[in-house]
Amino acid sequence: GFGGILGDEMGLGKTLQSIAFILSNKGSMTLVVAPTSLTFNWVDEFEKFAPELKVAAFNGNREEREKKFEFINEYDVIVTTYNLLKRDMENYKDVNFDYCFLDEAQFIKNSNSQNSLAVKEIKAKTRFALTGTPMENSLMELWSIFDFIMPGYLYDEKRFSVRYHKKLKEEPEIIQEVNKLIAPFVLRRKKKDVIKELPDKIEKTLMVDMEYDQKKVYKAYSDYAMQLIEKKVKNDEFKNSKIEILSYITKLRQICIDPSVVMDNYSGGSAKLDAIMELLSQAVDEGHRILVFSQFTSVLKRLGDRLKFEKIHYCYLDGSVSSEKRMKLVKAFNEGNNSVFLISLKAGGTGLNLTSADIVIHFDPWWNPAVEDQATDRAHRIGQENVVEVVKIISKGTIEEKIVKLQESKRKLISEVLGDELCNPENF
Repeated sequence: GFGGILGDEMGLGKTLQSIAFILSNKGSMTLVVAPTSLTFNWVDEFEKFAPELKVAAFNGNREEREKKFEFINEYDVIVTTYNLLKRDMENYKDVNFDYCFLDEAQFIKNSNSQNSLAVKEIKAKTRFALTGTPMENSLMELWSIFDFIMPGYLYDEKRFSVRYHKKLKEEPEIIQEVNKLIAPFVLRRKKKDVIKELPDKIEKTLMVDMEYDQKKVYKAYSDYAMQLIEKKVKNDEFKNSKIEILSYITKLRQICIDPSVVMDNYSGGSAKLDAIMELLSQAVDEGHRILVFSQFTSVLKRLGDRLKFEKIHYCYLDGSVSSEKRMKLVKAFNEGNNSVFLISLKAGGTGLNLTSADIVIHFDPWWNPAVEDQATDRAHRIGQENVVEVVKIISKGTIEEKIVKLQESKRKLISEVLGDELCNPENF
């Protein structure tokens, strides 16, 4: 009855391993819950590697799904999404699965979220979580995933928080205790350990100095944001103003890239746009294939306009693109159509195999390094035959530098909890 986390790094075949496991347990009934964008990916992989299994994607409109529920016992594997699971919860209440797999299990890292509450209601004898990033920010995220795979094993939420999460800074040895508890239930491989043939990944940071007008705009917004925060703290209103403050932080991040995203009448330049255009023009001329990730779709669209002007062909993907179209875009890019792929970080950070690319550019830093790593691993994965160059473009002397420092501290915590010690037999 024990469950577990398959925590292999991105690109090492968690989907394939899961299918092999399901195939070795014939006669069982399995539920796979995945992000919407990966539903078709799972069905395709089953058709490719386990055609003898009867697999159904429980998607479509309410009427279509209801019809499938009438024949639910005829299927070996059911694939659904986190969003549809919440809507169809009533239909799952009387179904007993042998296995339940959560793909991209970081979707339940918040124990109080609707995703988390819904999946924990599923009846399954054995549960597995698949995620290259079992923990992105704090130990409580790890607790939430364990609460799904083995409820109660890491105590209840309050006790775990008091005993481990809150004592982390004062008592570093807490890490070792958590490590021993989770080690037998986490299968984790790193690329550097198991794939000797995978080419190297070269990472570098490109620091750019903002344009004169850009600096003026940034300083004005930055000063105002600081005054606002100081005022809220002084009046004890900080807790209730987090959304407002976050909106100013977001504007600052956008100004670092291109102030015209925030200001309609901005007529100055953008150092980042100039830097990336120079980088892309050179890379395309040298025959490279490039992925560009950004958190902001508005920024990607402006970059697309610049690429059109320079007559550089590109693909574009954000959250509005359907699953079927995503697969077509990926196929077209991998077959050599277009040299540049502009991708929204949240829409394209998972489930894409883009090994034809050999340069990955992060146009703006994101709070969680694990999310950036997932995006990079669209190219740096099994099947890649070239060295992958990863470039972060950072505006000097801005909030972006602070985000990079925050990433480093999070990366250190992730390494301590899920690093090499986890695979040490002495921890079992």
